[in-house]
Amino acid sequence: MGIVIGIDVGISTTKIVGLRNGVVVSPIRITAADPVTSLYGAFGKYLYDNHIELADIEQVMMTGVGSAYIDSPVYGLPTGKADEFMADGLGAMYESGKDHVIVVSMGTGTSLVRCDGDNITHIGGLGIGGGTLTGLSRVLLQTSNIKEIQELAKEGDISNINLLIGDICTHPLPGLPMDATASLFAKAQYNASRADLAIGIICMVLQTIGSTAVIASISSGIRDFVMIGNLTLLPECKFIFPQLEKLYNVHFFTPKYSEFCTAIGAALCHRG
Repeated sequence: MGIVIGIDVGISTTKIVGLRNGVVVSPIRITAADPVTSLYGAFGKYLYDNHIELADIEQVMMTGVGSAYIDSPVYGLPTGKADEFMADGLGAMYESGKDHVIVVSMGTGTSLVRCDGDNITHIGGLGIGGGTLTGLSRVLLQTSNIKEIQELAKEGDISNINLLIGDICTHPLPGLPMDATASLFAKAQYNASRADLAIGIICMVLQTIGSTAVIASISSGIRDFVMIGNLTLLPECKFIFPQLEKLYNVHFFTPKYSEFCTAIGAALCHRG
């Protein structure tokens, strides 16, 4: 049985993985000017880096918004397309080992997918994600370079930007500790430093996504959330999501290959 290639094609970034005998093989990502260039660049590099021949490939499975631009078989190989939300669910369950979860896919925007075993359903989303982060940074910080934004954020103080419960109460409120956020950006001043603005933007995006996911789970009985997508790589996830866990008594789980879960799920779609 050959290797199944899963490809998550974005508009400019493509993520590609191989799945051989149930094992993920060397995921990579490539950025290019357009989805076709990105896909073929990623595919060629993946084969070269992993010493894979075309004859070794059983199937290519594509998903993502950029896959709509690809209408012919990739390098003449058997090629199929997978529903993106199904790929999100399958990849997240595969990587997390959990099958009763809400998958939070944090890309340019954010989508929410509910998984109950074989029942995978897109339950909604919100227009806040990586695009929000880079857009606001472009306006407020004069840069959309994610590495530069992260470096600025390291020096920022979120208490200069967000209004905390401790700013408005002398004692904790029921279920709300003193360091819980009362209002995002409510303390920001016209002369706020770029570092404070950077951490404020990142926290606003991640807190909004996390809180929305919890609200979306009400009445479902689900308390586990699998976080996937590029934003999982932000260092701030390591303290923002644990804070939300304590606040809401839930669990946010980030798999090892969190940014590649959709590509993994596409490969899994081949064999159902």
